Amino acid sequence: QVQLVESGGGSVQAGGSLRLACVASRYIACTAWFRQAPGQEREGVAASGQGTTFFADSVKGRFNVSRGNAKRTTYLHLSSLKPEDTAMYYCAAKFPFGSPCPRGDHTAAYTYWGQGTQVTVSS
Repeated sequence: QVQLVESGGGSVQAGGSLRLACVASRYIACTAWFRQAPGQEREGVAASGQGTTFFADSVKGRFNVSRGNAKRTTYLHLSSLKPEDTAMYYCAAKFPFGSPCPRGDHTAAYTYWGQGTQVTVSS
């Protein structure tokens, strides 16, 4: 059993930046970020693990991911934010079990989920 807790969301103006954090109760190699706006389907934003990375076209070049020194923390760096980035952001993770980590656009591939943190971007 793995627990994930997100933090770092908030309200910013267009062009601003945020850093979201996902703290896992234990190390887990495959992590991803999803987001969901009201009335919209959940979409994969970014994924990272075991040398693989994925970014959605809508955020490529603006978002980045990194690991904390303790490795139980995954960061999502959001920059050049746009109003359309407004959504609830969720951290997800799974153990690779010797397989490559999945892309971040497949919700069903991930076993564990955080409760989400709200990001609101105003113009």
